[in-house]
Amino acid sequence: MTVRSTCPYCGVGCGVLLTATVAGLEVKGDPDHPANFGRLCSKGLALGETVGHEGRLAAPMVNGKEAAWDEALQLVADRFTHTIAEHGPDSVAFYLSGQMLTEDYYVANKLAKGFMGTANIDTNSRLCMASTVAGHKRAFGTDTVPGTYEDLELADTIVLVGSNLAWCHPVLHQRILAAKAARPHLKLVVIDPRRTATCDAADLHLPLAPGSDVALFNHLLTQIDEQGALDAGYVAAHVDGYPEALRCARASDVSLTELDGHQLRAFVNIWLRSEKTVTIFSQGVNQSTSGADKVNAILNCHLATGRIGTPGCGPFSVTGQPNAMGGREVGGLSNMLACHLDLENPAHRHAVRLFWDAPKMPEAAGLKAVDMFRAVGSGKIKALWIIHTNPAVSMPDADAVAAAIKGCDFTVVSDVTGRTDTAQLADVLLPASAWGEKDGTVTNSDRTISRQRAVLPSYEASRPDWAQLAEVGRRMGWHSAFDFANVAEIFREHAALSGIAGGLGRDFDISGHADLTDAQYDALDPFRWPYASQEGGRFFADGGFFTKSGRASMLALTPLPMAQPTNSDFPFRLNTGRTRDQWHTMTRTAKSARLSAHLAEPFIEIHPADATATGTTDASLVQVTSGTGTAILRALITDRVRKGEIFAPIHWTGETAPSGRIDVVIPAAVDPVSGQPESKGAAVALAPYAANWYAFAISRRPINPQSAYWARVRTDAGWRCELAGAQAPQDWESYARDMLGVGDLPAQTIQDLHGGSFRAAFIGDDGVEAAVFVAPRPVSLMRDYLAELPDDMLSGRAPIGRPDPGPVLCACFKVGVNTILRAVEADGLSSVEQIGEALQAGTNCGSCRPELRALLGAGVIREAAE
Repeated sequence: MTVRSTCPYCGVGCGVLLTATVAGLEVKGDPDHPANFGRLCSKGLALGETVGHEGRLAAPMVNGKEAAWDEALQLVADRFTHTIAEHGPDSVAFYLSGQMLTEDYYVANKLAKGFMGTANIDTNSRLCMASTVAGHKRAFGTDTVPGTYEDLELADTIVLVGSNLAWCHPVLHQRILAAKAARPHLKLVVIDPRRTATCDAADLHLPLAPGSDVALFNHLLTQIDEQGALDAGYVAAHVDGYPEALRCARASDVSLTELDGHQLRAFVNIWLRSEKTVTIFSQGVNQSTSGADKVNAILNCHLATGRIGTPGCGPFSVTGQPNAMGGREVGGLSNMLACHLDLENPAHRHAVRLFWDAPKMPEAAGLKAVDMFRAVGSGKIKALWIIHTNPAVSMPDADAVAAAIKGCDFTVVSDVTGRTDTAQLADVLLPASAWGEKDGTVTNSDRTISRQRAVLPSYEASRPDWAQLAEVGRRMGWHSAFDFANVAEIFREHAALSGIAGGLGRDFDISGHADLTDAQYDALDPFRWPYASQEGGRFFADGGFFTKSGRASMLALTPLPMAQPTNSDFPFRLNTGRTRDQWHTMTRTAKSARLSAHLAEPFIEIHPADATATGTTDASLVQVTSGTGTAILRALITDRVRKGEIFAPIHWTGETAPSGRIDVVIPAAVDPVSGQPESKGAAVALAPYAANWYAFAISRRPINPQSAYWARVRTDAGWRCELAGAQAPQDWESYARDMLGVGDLPAQTIQDLHGGSFRAAFIGDDGVEAAVFVAPRPVSLMRDYLAELPDDMLSGRAPIGRPDPGPVLCACFKVGVNTILRAVEADGLSSVEQIGEALQAGTNCGSCRPELRALLGAGVIREAAE
């Protein structure tokens, strides 16, 4: 039977068709889902490869030992009850995740704020979307996304700000490219300090200085006024604050952007000459100490021109997680209540308390994520429950966060695995049902609520998050409030509360679905809120803002300097982000060999001039240091980054590459309005890592490396690992046997004592079981060929007649660089389309198309060096 569900990755919210088979899980795009119409990115396409049981928690764990659910949940209930009784409700906290379903989120929020009486409940959405929430609320009165995905097809101009959409939201990017192909006059502008894959199709790329977004959009606002683009009628009828915002904009210095006059004029001309403009913004805007101001600078321009809420017009925040919006809707952030009600509003607080029949409600906002973990570290928070997130890796100043969790009196972690950096610090581990096993709803970036449905049985003793939370609530004495029979019952309660919120003038209202039967909930089709009586569309075309006055607020904004200025000790600006085929801390995506094949280890992009100045060579290892920590990463020398700036991805953990945990380098500086950390502007120093040896290992068995630097990923045959260290082992063969777990298997070895190289292949009954290649410099080998563990290992190269596919470029169809280059040369391929026809590369999600075009543009046909 095929089940309709929703992808668990980014905020696009793609529909998927899931079929459980004898071989596993078959995943296809849902052609009827309004977010993707059948398209999936490389990650979504590989979902069936990530649902295996390896590493899953099979039972609750208490202090490292397996326990029964009754014992574990009673302990959690007792410790939270005792802590609140002895130290008050603010001594406990919850840290949640956009990986939770809305119903799970709702129960957690109800338990914490309504019954435990603490507002110390925050979410990893604080790390990605809090600045948007703050900006929306300051301008609109509520956290409202005005537009819809359909606006992308209807716009004349689309501006992408701080968003590598081609890699981070590939299906949306493909919708834009399809619209551009159908309507060639559509202009695409990308605003980003770094030249990303998204720039490939742009009509204009503005490589502005990091942090200067407010200066740029203040300049645009002045030009809106000077060039007669102001919609005076809309502003007069619906907007406050325009004169003050314009006065402040005129006082701004646009030279802070470091863009030249031609670039600025081109941007202004494109923006002002288009009747229909959509501005998409994401983490490059949000993850800043002035993130909320950046959001409002964008909103100011749309409000001034009336380009909001009409087809093809509006500011559009794209979320990073599958249910970041759902978490915001149920009050997952520490300053909110469910249904977009405000915790510090007495009328809102009273309405929710009455609806829940809650014994107590906090009257002030709780601690936001960074402050929450500081309070854990100081001992103020004594009991902590973390659900489906890995803050020991993902939070800024990650080592300090890990130390705080480790030192907490009592920490509970609910997750699908006990292997994460955070889970290994917990007192109690609760096994959670995974995606594909659990039921509920999620909300995507354009307010579309979709069902996630179970297609697989829950693994062993795992339970859904809502069931864990509700049982603890009952054991703490609030039986009737948490006596939920199923997720449909939770959804109905949430929908009913949203009707009360609608009556209080809030935007979020899905009360039209409050009376769904269980069967109707099971069959629920995707719908966009608000849904009081019928499905809603866009907001604010005719005003109707959710402020007290009913009018929008434009803010007077002054560009602020970066929180962490560079200096002689830390002269480089560090930007962070995602890679194309990985997700967050890789708990799911690292299970797929093809998703790990494109970029297999942590790296930094460094400008050629900076590489020369620091003595960095391509593929060497680089030590990145800030005032909070140090990471070791592989160097990728490229002019995609500006001089003086570097880029590193966020995904690697203590399980996959301990020295590549880039968030240990990020200071915990936050936006004073939103509390969102500045993850894209740390001041750092660079230095070559003084490795005396490098190694590459492959094995059918798990590899257990012991070295200063290592990065481990899956292959189709088993595992591969890059290693390096300052001190070489005395006996390479013994070191290799321990690392590869091959015991006394016979070995073929080659050693050059003078040159410092060593190679060994360990042979089992069915052929090569493992191999290692050691050299005093980065090892040049055909890695993708060797990862298959062929019999002729030790040469390090494929034999004549057996071509090496090279590093995977197209993860959707697992097409290697060398395969593409050979086809280009042999068949005279001259376009990305021809490559797609010949090899399928680039024909699914399209996120590899910029790299395909770069191969063609290089004009050099040769096999890729690794």
